[in-house]
Amino acid sequence: MKNIKLIVEYDGSNYFGWQKQKNPRTVQETIENSIYEVTGEKVKLIGASRTDSGVHARAYVCNFFTESNIPSNKLYIVINQKLPEDIVVLSSEEVSKDFHSRFASHGKMYSYTILNRNERPAINRNYVYQYGRKLDIKLMQEAAKYFLGKHDFTAFKSTGSSVKDSIRTITDIQVIKEADYIKFYVSGDGFLYNMVRIIVGTLLDVGECKIEPKYVKEIIVLKDRNKAGRVVPARGLCLEKVFYY
Repeated sequence: MKNIKLIVEYDGSNYFGWQKQKNPRTVQETIENSIYEVTGEKVKLIGASRTDSGVHARAYVCNFFTESNIPSNKLYIVINQKLPEDIVVLSSEEVSKDFHSRFASHGKMYSYTILNRNERPAINRNYVYQYGRKLDIKLMQEAAKYFLGKHDFTAFKSTGSSVKDSIRTITDIQVIKEADYIKFYVSGDGFLYNMVRIIVGTLLDVGECKIEPKYVKEIIVLKDRNKAGRVVPARGLCLEKVFYY
């Protein structure tokens, strides 16, 4: 029995997130079905995390156990032959039996992309949030610093989450402007339900001068979801990387 680690890239536009559900189409189920076609085995993919409906991933990590004789470093090639064009396995390798994609991870990095112009996008329209209002990039960069460190992020968690502990550590956050695009990069040891999308929504309020940058600190302390910003659309969010020791 081999434990195989996969690195996967996917466009989440046509999927109800990563995790398998009863009826909706998910990324996990789609890959599992492809593995079955290749190996004849009904495997259960262990994912690094959940991603919501419409969210994308550039380097998602998952693993599964198999008795297949296909060389581990070639397995991704034959799996890709069975996958739709919006999912691709970038690599496959055998790892130790105790490797677990979720529990072995010590953090993740997400990106969120905004197209800051009035005209809707034709190119990359599934991967950006078009936002026409004027934004002050320097104010957003100043406000972003207040998210750094270990905090109780209750104010940045959507209802519906079953997680009891809302304490997380943000290790890095960047707000970068490139022509009409504004990119947010957020790294941390873990994220609550919709946490990154609410952080971005709050920074948009700062960028529009609706709230001052220093007010972000107060929102965190108050732990009141109503004080934080909106949940921005899923299509601008992408899981960039999962960190392992």
